[in-house]
Amino acid sequence: MGKVVILGVFVADTAYRADRMPKMGETIMGNSFALGPGGKGSNQAVACARMGADTHMISKLGQDDFANLALDTWAEAGVTPHVEQVAGSYTGAAYIFIEERTGDNAIIIAPGAAALISIADIEEQAELIASADVFVTQLEQPMPAAMRALEIARAAGVTTLLNPAPAATLPDGMLALCDYVTPNETECEALTGIAVRTEADAAKACDALREHGVKTPIITMGEQGAYLYGHGLVPAVNAGTVVETTGAGDAFNGGFAAVISENMSPLRAARYGCATAGLSVTKAGTAPSMPSRESVEVLLRA
Repeated sequence: MGKVVILGVFVADTAYRADRMPKMGETIMGNSFALGPGGKGSNQAVACARMGADTHMISKLGQDDFANLALDTWAEAGVTPHVEQVAGSYTGAAYIFIEERTGDNAIIIAPGAAALISIADIEEQAELIASADVFVTQLEQPMPAAMRALEIARAAGVTTLLNPAPAATLPDGMLALCDYVTPNETECEALTGIAVRTEADAAKACDALREHGVKTPIITMGEQGAYLYGHGLVPAVNAGTVVETTGAGDAFNGGFAAVISENMSPLRAARYGCATAGLSVTKAGTAPSMPSRESVEVLLRA
């Protein structure tokens, strides 16, 4: 069992399914509604814990029912929380539109208390970060906090993974702190200026990320799979009918981080990540769709 420490955001997902997105000023009838746990960091932590890693989550919550949802979700998955509950703020929430026919999604995030995570908060967790086998973060919490956490992890010799989502302009030197960077096609284009549609595009984009200091770029490419620098395209794993693609990238990152923490090779870990993502899209929701280690390995054997 490896130890993975994740800095990130929990949000309560409010998911609306409809035949199409409404136009501005228009009201349409939806097909269903669901409330559940989400947030990239939290989703990745749940995926990681279900894959068997000793998983720790650094974040901030409000003092409300959504905070209780976060704590219950982490307890069920086996994630150890390291969080402050902030009076006068609120736990994050997300609006998720899901197109009924395709399962594709569009999302708006309000991070709430997690937007208050500061460099001082990170310094308080420095010992925890330095004790990890793998440190993971994203871009939903404030950038200075993510940057400082990566610096602490790198100085301690911890393997670092940045999921640069949602797409944003990064501080100088941030990519050079990363052993792995895992953008999707859209995020990769924002970072490199290269539109990624094919394996050849992905190879060029990985070269550009390497020039910024990333040791091993990985570009997640949806139904194509994931492009791993030095190995090429790792094919997606078809686990059944796609129900919802929300959280697939988080499933990949959580699954990948869990097995990398066990010193698995990057190529084999990318296969585990693709299988984790492949299973996640066959169920509705984000955290609830994250599969177990056993189900991932059964799928890979098949």
